[in-house]
Order: sequence, then structure tokens, then C-alpha cells
Amino acid sequence: MKDWRGQRVLILGAARQGLALARYLSKKGALVTLNDQRTSEQLATARAAAAHLPIEWVLGEHPLRLLDNADLVCLSGGIPLTLPIVSEALRRGLPLTNDTQIFMEAVPCPVIGITGSAGKTTTTTLVGRMANAAVKAPRKAWIGGNIGLPLVDQLDEIRPNDVVVLEISSFQLEQMTISPQVAAVLNITPNHLDRHGTLDAYTRAKARLLQFQTSQDTCILNPEDAGSWSLRGMAAGRRITFSMQHPPLGQPGTFCMEGYVWLYDGDRDVEILPLSSILLRGTHNLYNAMAACAIAFAAGFPIEAMRSGIEGFGGVPHRLELVRTWRGSKWYNDSIATAPERTAAAIHSFSEPLVLLLGGRDKNLPWDDLAELVRQRVDHLILFGEAASLIQKAVGPVELGRRPYSLEICSDLHEAVQAAAQVSQPGDVVLLSPGGTSYDQFKDFEERGECFRRWVNQLP
Repeated sequence: MKDWRGQRVLILGAARQGLALARYLSKKGALVTLNDQRTSEQLATARAAAAHLPIEWVLGEHPLRLLDNADLVCLSGGIPLTLPIVSEALRRGLPLTNDTQIFMEAVPCPVIGITGSAGKTTTTTLVGRMANAAVKAPRKAWIGGNIGLPLVDQLDEIRPNDVVVLEISSFQLEQMTISPQVAAVLNITPNHLDRHGTLDAYTRAKARLLQFQTSQDTCILNPEDAGSWSLRGMAAGRRITFSMQHPPLGQPGTFCMEGYVWLYDGDRDVEILPLSSILLRGTHNLYNAMAACAIAFAAGFPIEAMRSGIEGFGGVPHRLELVRTWRGSKWYNDSIATAPERTAAAIHSFSEPLVLLLGGRDKNLPWDDLAELVRQRVDHLILFGEAASLIQKAVGPVELGRRPYSLEICSDLHEAVQAAAQVSQPGDVVLLSPGGTSYDQFKDFEERGECFRRWVNQLP
């Protein structure tokens, strides 16, 4: 394990990842400077919680002078490489890293890493449930990463016989030079192009999850997703697939057949569970369940643990989450949908008449395919936030007798909820699946979903 004593470490970003890393490194004897553009007042709670640690806080700006005495610069997930202080660090030749890389350098047990443009949190949660069912005391399963619980400051508690399940984002992968022993790339579709610039650059970031694997490791890919399957040539060790179709002879994988999810272990087919046991709505969630089973097989978990992980699981908050039934209409919170493709997947999950709340901040992603689906499936469209006019232009004018039958533009999400309440009818599904980020009105998609949930529950 690396000796951090006396190392001068600059951490950019004081959100969950940055705070966890600051706690870990300061306890290991590093000289930590935590820098965030937010003010001291905005970070008062975080500062109070870390008051017992020898951390230097520099807030309100990112002054370049912080690089003068830094041995290492650590980036939190939301820090872009184009930030001037990061660009200057690169120009000076200072090494860049992040909490996930530092965690991977020190973790003593096998790691399961999961990434993808969509579905990674649901899949990680399912695998975590399977791991908890499979691992018996005194062994322990640790579930975290981008899912909301950075594990870096819990490294001292993790033992060699434990297992770690990590959700890893493309932002975290940009600095990583270590791959997990089990690595799953669920899918790759246009996302975060405002950060990565091009789909090719985004794909290269995702590919780093597999790039440093050895012949002893395992990757899990989806042959029905072009982006995921394009990485198959990088597989250094065993490859396992998940798809609707039976894998080719000798290729292990999970698949769907005759109302059941099955595992083909390379020799024979083994029934896992009936589709009726999957409570999650939508074809995309069936893929998530099959992916979770494939990952569990790679990790050596038994079939019983796979079943246990899926059965009774109703979903992760803000992901097609049923908020309430109000006056005969069902209201769903899918605030996690920050890209048009995720909204399309949500729409495909329903056969009922739809009232769709769409908007937020654009990520420089195309809206045309979603607009076509809206014209086919959405009865009433309510737009809100910065991207409203952009989406309206993609959808085009409302035409008599054709979907969407109405289109309304609202200044913010609260107004959009009120508008949805006016047009919804018994039997409708009212769906918040924005397609854009939350940053025009909220700090993150979770706050947006929580506000939506509260406002829906306040409807009289």
C-alpha cells in the first residue's frame, strides 16, 4: 500500500467523492488541500463534518497557485479536464488521479466494476443484492462507487476475502489505469458529449474499464448493443455475454427464452428464474437483470443468489419509480433520465396513454429520434427548463388529431407538475423522464426527483 505521509495532494471538488478521498488521505498522513468553487457558506455542513481532520480548504475559486506545491491532483467526478486549473496541471506535468483509481491501487480483494450509458445503477444494485446473498460471514460484500457511496475512505475495513461491487462512470474512468477483475460494459450510447466532446472519446473512456485486464480476468458485454460489443476485441481473459438470444456454442452468457431468464455456462443451459419474478418495468430492465446474472456468474455466485437478488426488488429511487396514483393516473419519477435515449427506454416501458414531462439542460445530444417517438406514443407533452425550446423545435408543431395532442411549455418543473395535473385523465401515466440534466434548476437528478415526488404528493 502506498505511503501517503507528507504527500501534498490537491483535491478538486468537495462533493461525495472529494470528501471521501480527503478523509482517507488526511488520515494516511497526506497534506490535503480541498478546493471547490462553492463558498464557505454553501459547504458549511461538509466543513463541520471534517473539522477534526487537518484539511486546508480553499473555496470560491480555483486559483492556479494551488498547483505550486502540489505533488498530485485528484479530480472529483464533476471536474472537467478543460477546467483551467486542470489544463495548467497537465501543462506542468503534474499527475492526475481520482478516488476510484486510488481505491483500485489499494483494495485488497476482488472487484466487480460496472459501467454503461444506462442501467448501471440498477445493475450494480442487483449485483450488490446477489453478492450479499452469496457472501457469508465473516466475508462481506461492499457496494458503492458512483452509485452514491465512495468506498475509498473505508479501505482499512475491507479484507482480502471480501468482494467489492463498484459502479464506475466515464468521468472516473478517464484517470484509471487499473481494471477490475470482473468488468461489465452494459451499453454505450451518446451521453455526456458536453464533457467528452465526441462519441469516440466517450467510448474510449468506457473502454478503460477493460483496457488493463489480464488473462485471469473476465469481461461482460452485450452483443446486442453496438457500443458494448465493439469492445470485444479488448477482452484479455474470459468473456461472458447477456442478450435476448442463446449465445453461440461454447460462449457463456445469460439469455431469455420461453418466459424465463437462463444461464448458458458454456456446456449446458440452467434456468435462473421466470420473467414474472422481475418486478422492474421495461425491456431495458430485463437487460439489466440478465446483465446482473451474467456478472454474478462471472463472480462465482450461485443461482440461488441470482434469484434472491432479483426477486422482490422494486427498483432504485428516481428510476421509473411509482410516486402515487392520483385521480386515476399513475405518476412516475424517472429523473435519472438525463439523455434522450434513456427517456426513449422509459417511454417503451408503458403501453398506457402518456403525459410526458421533458426538459432540463441539454447535453449536446440529438433529440430527433426521441421527438419521433414522442409523435408516436405521447398524448400530452409538457416541456420545462432550458432545453424546452430546443425540444419543441425537434418535435414540431401540434397537428389536429395527431400525437402529441397538446404541448405546453413551462418555466420550471414545479409549473410542469401543475400543468400535468390539469391534462391527466384516469388510466394515464404521467412520466417525468426529462432527457436533460438537472443543473438548470437543481444540484443533481436526485434533488430534481425528490422535488417532483414532493410536489406530486402535494396534489390535492
